[in-house]
Amino acid sequence: MTKKYIHFYLILTLLFSACSNLKYLPEGELLYVGGKVDVKGEKISRREKKQLEENLEDLLRPRPNSKILGLRPKLYFYNIAGEPKKEKGIKYWLKNKVGEPPVLFSQVNMEYNVDLLQNFVENKGFFNAKTSSDSTTRNKKVTAEYSTTLNNRYLIKEVSFPKDSSQITAAVSSIRENSFLKPGKPYDLDVIKAERVRIDANLKENGYYYFNPDYLLVQVDSTIGNREVSLRLKVKNETPEKAKNIYKINNIYVYPNYSITEDTLSETSAAAVKFKDFTIIDPEKKFKPQIFERSLQFEKGEPYNRTDHNKSLNRLVNMGTFKFVKNQFKESDSIENGLDAYYFLTPLPKKSIRLELLGKTNSANYAGSEINLNWSNRNTFKGAELLTISAFGGFEVQVSGLNKGFNVYRFGTEAALIWPKLLTPFKTESSSAFVPRTKASLGYEFQTRSKLYSLNSFKTSFGYLWKENIRTEHQLNILNINYVNPFKVTQLYEDQIALNPTLGKLIEKQLIFGPTYTFTFTNTMKTEKTSTFYYQGGIDLAGNIAGLLTGANIDSGAPETIFGVAFSQYAKLENDFRHYFKLGLKSQLASRIIIGAGFPYGNSNELPFIKQFFVGGTNSIRAFRARSIGPGTFKQETDASSFLPDQSGDLKLELNTELRTDLFSIVKGALFVDAGNIWLMNENPEKPGAKFSKDFLKELAVGTGVGLRFDFNFLILRTDLAFPLRKPYLPEGERWVLDQINFGDKQWIKENLVFNLAIGYPF
Repeated sequence: MTKKYIHFYLILTLLFSACSNLKYLPEGELLYVGGKVDVKGEKISRREKKQLEENLEDLLRPRPNSKILGLRPKLYFYNIAGEPKKEKGIKYWLKNKVGEPPVLFSQVNMEYNVDLLQNFVENKGFFNAKTSSDSTTRNKKVTAEYSTTLNNRYLIKEVSFPKDSSQITAAVSSIRENSFLKPGKPYDLDVIKAERVRIDANLKENGYYYFNPDYLLVQVDSTIGNREVSLRLKVKNETPEKAKNIYKINNIYVYPNYSITEDTLSETSAAAVKFKDFTIIDPEKKFKPQIFERSLQFEKGEPYNRTDHNKSLNRLVNMGTFKFVKNQFKESDSIENGLDAYYFLTPLPKKSIRLELLGKTNSANYAGSEINLNWSNRNTFKGAELLTISAFGGFEVQVSGLNKGFNVYRFGTEAALIWPKLLTPFKTESSSAFVPRTKASLGYEFQTRSKLYSLNSFKTSFGYLWKENIRTEHQLNILNINYVNPFKVTQLYEDQIALNPTLGKLIEKQLIFGPTYTFTFTNTMKTEKTSTFYYQGGIDLAGNIAGLLTGANIDSGAPETIFGVAFSQYAKLENDFRHYFKLGLKSQLASRIIIGAGFPYGNSNELPFIKQFFVGGTNSIRAFRARSIGPGTFKQETDASSFLPDQSGDLKLELNTELRTDLFSIVKGALFVDAGNIWLMNENPEKPGAKFSKDFLKELAVGTGVGLRFDFNFLILRTDLAFPLRKPYLPEGERWVLDQINFGDKQWIKENLVFNLAIGYPF
């Protein structure tokens, strides 16, 4: 059968399955296919109306049977399974695991839904709204229709806080300045609830441990006229007395070897060790007391504080040593209005081993696999240190393209030790909820490209990682050393270097050392915001001190060396800015700008190859193959007997924008445009047109395409189909190629259409 007929039969089968669902309905029953809400009102904007309709439709119950492409496959499988005779087998599995029963119109309580919608709009301040319902039946399928007519929304005229002389009342009134309830704003029950939570959170910061939002009452007077309300906030008369008192921290007990299955609390005071403000019950002395001093934020005698409470728990969890962290506060027997704090910590297994098998693919037509073996030792020196030793091996092959047959094989090992503190010659303290870390690592990798060359790589680093809060993160490596030593370079590759000197960069000896710093800020976790962004900036400095000491200047002669190897000297900056703008509940516009610059000087006239910039590929400009663009207007000419070298540059500009929207079920769609290029800082006679100039905007590559994302919760599988709109290597005036687009031309498709398969979003 031809593909044409196969597609026809598939479509026919799906359509048949969609229609046949109706014949299984019980006699006299109708299939409920969903509800629609129409919001009417002259005083509400179109955007507010649409948002309100989406919120109201989300309240309707029951929900109809799930659909994919307008069909109801789960209902179809439920129907064709029939009545299984036993609780196992394919029919039982189809009916109860894959399928779902029909949602009948007789199950819909329209009066209940009307009350639900009416209550919702009244809680939003539309007190005089009117809601009604109806239904439409067509071919045994029923749609419920609801109409809500809104009048003017009530606004807040005034807000009053309690004024009596009690301690709790004074505390509530003292924080009114940042109130969510403001005159002139619309009445909204959700905002009132949020205000009670805000007040409670502030009181918790000042020792009111037993207070909660339910002890606050907001009285609403809607009879003052002119569609306005008056709000009066007060502490309920029935509020317990202890909720009105400030509590202070007394004793702090830590059980660092607590078990949820064994009685580890029976240890008496004989096993307890006093360390400053803490009492630590650790009979086997598995942990140094200092780690609890750094993690627990409370001090004896200070008022209870919610921030210190959460920071302490977060630090203990973030330490990575404990599987479970449990905390309790009990009223103290020894002082009035005192709290004894208890921390029950269940350690993770001290040693563990993990084996991983990975599959990989990329847009350069390379596919392969990798195996990783990781051994971990937690609490290595009893200070919650983490020692990891890993070994890996893998291969990549190109199934088609110019590099077919030149497979890549790699294996190596790495050891890393992480301390849950900053190891510095001076004392440092952090008030963050995240544990600062010091990391030292040492690694080796062997890589061979069959029939071409092999590389030995050694690397080591020492640095710090710390987070100010959930949004801001820093990483400072005081020292990064990377040494690459090539060997076994074949004559075949040497011959190609003579024809294409760029290939020689891949096999140069490289010694790179110096500090690096990366700053990251993001507020993308605030899902309620319409506009969020992510920024990461980094600086990489190499060979600066060595360059000063040796007086290195490559322009005046040969480069200076260390142990016979020329060291690199440069400064590299890179900025990655991403913006996410919500267009609705199911749509988003995501954009990214990357600006990078490397400045070689002193002992180098260009960046080392592994530090240069690249563009093109699955996470870059998707209409071009990986690392195939630029630099500038340069294009590497190749033939069947040569290799395709990665194109690199000292400068980079990349711009991406992508419209993302939910299509159905787990499938999301995207429409994107990518642009960018790389350039060299200095003229290279072997790469004409590669140097950066004032005409750089005329040298941008541009591509567009569409994609599907399959969201399986545990991973996102991404497919993109893209093609170029602008090719920078063509003569000026001919670079835009929109007039050449022809999806009916097989040759054009072969040369221009690029399919990308990847894991996760590109940005």
